[in-house]
Amino acid sequence: MSRYEELVAEGAAVPTDGWDFSWFEGRATEERPSWGYARAMAGRLARASAALDVQTGGGEVLASAPRLAPLTAATEGWPPNVTKATALLHPRGAVVVASPEDAPLPFADEAFDLVTSRHPVRPHWAEIARVLRPGGTYFAQHVGPASVFELVEYFLGPLPEESRTARHPDRERVDAEAAGLEVVELRAERLRMEFFDIGAVVHFLRKVVWMVPGFTVEAYEPRLRALHEHIEAEGAFVAHSTRHLFEARKPGQPGQPVRPVRSG
Repeated sequence: MSRYEELVAEGAAVPTDGWDFSWFEGRATEERPSWGYARAMAGRLARASAALDVQTGGGEVLASAPRLAPLTAATEGWPPNVTKATALLHPRGAVVVASPEDAPLPFADEAFDLVTSRHPVRPHWAEIARVLRPGGTYFAQHVGPASVFELVEYFLGPLPEESRTARHPDRERVDAEAAGLEVVELRAERLRMEFFDIGAVVHFLRKVVWMVPGFTVEAYEPRLRALHEHIEAEGAFVAHSTRHLFEARKPGQPGQPVRPVRSG
């Protein structure tokens, strides 16, 4: 078996559940945003009375907080991640609810004073506003526009402009404000990524399934082999991720009734 075949087989065999990226150590790197989302989120959780983490993945980021809110819930749509998040978070007293990412949040109006999310597929702004109490906060780290598109377009070819500008922070600001939220902070950064072997590329595309929809080793074997040769010659394949920190507030004071926000 060639080195290429060994690396691809290894990348294809690694489990993809959860959002633990420790397998990539020494095989791929990604620069981290300067704001330190997990640390900042933990500080807010320690001060909250009721918190919701949306699209929690395997619960790893939420579980990293030293202290959770007295009432903490999380939603997740992918069954393997629901299982993993439940195992991590139930011992901490948090409730994990299986809920599709595009469904209404399965909670009452004004149930939480803090809603968090790390890399939601698509923020459901009207629902976030609905479940927040007056004066409550949405605090999240989002994936930005054209993230890792060097790798995506290597496999898919040039994408249309609307694909490149999707997830733009300015557009998300408008959508959040349309749902009745006040944007408190919005910061964006472009971050360097490096893949040091083709196995890391294979595992990444299997784990982050929306990058190259329908990705399989068999379907992209010629491109994978050519990329392997590039990495062997150059030492790495370089791409760039985009991230933005988003903090928004629901107007009003705790305990003050407000006019409900409705979608549509």
